[in-house]
Order: sequence, then structure tokens, then C-alpha cells
Amino acid sequence: MNSFDRFPSSLLIPPISNLKGTVSLPGSKSISNRVLLISALANGKTRLHRLLKSDDTRYMGEGLEALGISIELSENNAEAVVCGNGGPISCDSADLFLGNAGTAMRSLCAALCLGKGYFRLAGEPRMTERPIRDLVDALTELGATIRYEGTEGYPPLLIEAHGLRGGRVSIRGNISSQYLTALLICAPYCESPLHISIEGSLISKPYIALTLKVMKDFGIEVRHENFQEFDIPQGVYRSPGEYSIEGDASSASYFLAGAAIAGGPVRVTGVGTKSAQGDVGFVKVLEKMGAVVRLGDDWIECEKGTLRGVDLDLNDIPDAAMTVAILALFADGPTTIRNIGSWRVKETDRIEALTAELRKVGAAVESSIDSIEITPPKELKSASIETYNDHRMAMCFSLVALGGVPITILDPGCVRKTYPQFFDDFKSLT
Repeated sequence: MNSFDRFPSSLLIPPISNLKGTVSLPGSKSISNRVLLISALANGKTRLHRLLKSDDTRYMGEGLEALGISIELSENNAEAVVCGNGGPISCDSADLFLGNAGTAMRSLCAALCLGKGYFRLAGEPRMTERPIRDLVDALTELGATIRYEGTEGYPPLLIEAHGLRGGRVSIRGNISSQYLTALLICAPYCESPLHISIEGSLISKPYIALTLKVMKDFGIEVRHENFQEFDIPQGVYRSPGEYSIEGDASSASYFLAGAAIAGGPVRVTGVGTKSAQGDVGFVKVLEKMGAVVRLGDDWIECEKGTLRGVDLDLNDIPDAAMTVAILALFADGPTTIRNIGSWRVKETDRIEALTAELRKVGAAVESSIDSIEITPPKELKSASIETYNDHRMAMCFSLVALGGVPITILDPGCVRKTYPQFFDDFKSLT
């Protein structure tokens, strides 16, 4: 089976007694999409190594190409040469379909406002339910003209671009860090230096730290005060020539958790102590839950321990926090995951989705607007798992088979979004 092109409508995963081996992680989705866009805005050509091949990066890449950016892919799509525009995108009109790629929708929305022209941004039905008002309001304050084609506050968007003024702007930080990432990336090309103030607390700070790192790698250094006030200078992104993308730390969580549940050792390569991604923080959660973890510069290895229930604020690692919900099934007591309200505006309402599917396999689950408490069952149940077109639901619930029960994953093809080869790599460890 070609993992990227063809998937069955459902996939039965038989009971698995152990995981063992090594997985070379695909490139980070978060870094891949940031670097694709910044490379397009930069002066010079950038050769990207270990570029992720997935739906999310495809939508970003195809969107940039439709806007006139030249992207030359290697035969296996693992490398790409991006010919930067040396400034704002110069296309004067485009109608872009961006699937359910939130990073592409939010970042391109801001970047397109820098130039001049007329643009439409649309996506899958779920995208019409993912809020974008806070970003649009901030861009409007900076001089953008953006209309909603359908429901107020949600895509599709109609953009009349004529540059962004710069100056001062504020934005709420408690809905999605992608709004701030979008403003930061476009800020150097505003008509004057931009100062961004965060209203309230900022969620998912490691993703903002990642944005700032990639910007610095391309020559733009942002000053900030405790992630609440940001000063972005005017400038032009400069290509470093070559750029190597880390392995995806969120994807690493599934294999490491599998080892914590069912033996190991399992080693993932491409992330480690030198990683810039916040989801490497999942390692600390594994240790708190009782797993045995070892790290190198660019690898992490995990073995089974006696898993303990925990009560944790996982606001900084919302994607990897989903994997913790599955680990909770194998713990010695209840696990509570707090401060995860952003789950409700992801690919699906992940709090509701996890609550429903965890109950199917026998767990007792209580949830609130921004937390979930999971009490493990005395005995796991076999179940067919709805994935809600959410890649992380499919990957997370595959781990339930490590509890000795068969699990059927419905619509397994949703993993195309970030990790098309997931099931092949998972099987290689069994």
C-alpha cells in the first residue's frame, strides 16, 4: 500500500504485545510550513532539507506556487529549493484552497496583506468552523481590508491587499498561537516597525519561540518581554542558503508512548536535547508518569515503566497532550489534563472527540471547557474509533491495541495531514 496515496476506509490493528526498534521521524510540520513561507518572503534561494511531505505542507507549497513563488522539489519530495521574492508576495490575485491547514490559512492571510491585490482563501468544511476573527481584527487595525464570505469570524476570506502600516497592535493570546505567528512572520515588511501586545495570557508559548527562532535563522531578531510585548524591526529575510528541518516532535510522542506502555526500547531519531520544538517537553511527562527515558542531541529512547496517573497543566504542548490522554488508559489511577481549551478549535473539538472515544474503550471520562479527567478501565474494550478527520485521533488511538485488544481506526487516511507513513512506521516496531 502506498501510504500517501491510498488508504482503506477502516484499518484493523490487532492486539500488540510489544514495540521495539528505531523510527526516523518525518520533518516537523510546524517548522516546514514556517520555513516554506519565510523562504518565499526571503532574499535568495533556500534549499530545505527533510521537508515534510504531507497534506498541510502540500497546501502551503501549492498556495505559494499559485502566488508565483518557484518551489523545486526533489524526486522524493524530501528536499525543496524555494526561490524567495525578496519581499512581499507580488501576485495580484489568487483563489487558494488550503484544506484544513490552520498554519497555512492564518499565515498566508497575514502575508498576503503585505502586497497589493485581491485574494480568496478557503478550505475544507471544518475550516469554516475554525475561528480567525482575532487575526483579521488585528490586520484590519493595521490597514488591511478583509471580508468574510460566509459566517462572520470564520473562513472563507476575501482579502483586498494594499500593505500594512505597522505601528502598534494588540491581539488576544488565549485562542490560538497561530494568530501571533502570522503577525510576527509578516511584521518585517510592514511600512514601519511593528509592536505587538498580547491581551491576557498567551497559550502554546513554545510554538511562538519556534517562530522567533526560524525568523532569527533568516536574519530577523525579535525582542520580547516575557512573551507579552513584541518589537519586530523592519528588514528583509535573508536566506541562509541551506536549512535542515528537525524531525517532528509531536509525531515522536506516539512511538515513545507506545514503548512506555508495551516494553521497548523504542528510539526516535531527528529530535533530542537540541530540538527547538516545545513538544520535546513530552519527555518530562513520560518521566513523571514513570517511563524510562534517555536522550541524545538528536534522538530520544523510551522503555516501559509502571505508569502513574498525573494531574498536569499541558498548555505548552497541546498536540502531544493528546497522547497523554491515551497513556492515561494504562496508568494506576486517574489522570487530569488541564488548560487545553485550544483543543476545541483544532481539526475537531478534541475534548469532545477524546471523551467520546475514550469511553468506547472503557474509560470513565469527565471534561470541562478546558480540561479532561480520565479514569482507566479495569479492562480495555475493543472498539471502532471515529477519527473526525483528525490525524491525531487516528495516531493516538492506534496505541490502544498495545493493551491487548483489537482496535479499528475509521478513516485512517486522515493521517495524510501530517504523517502519511505513520501506520507503516508503527507496524515496523511490532
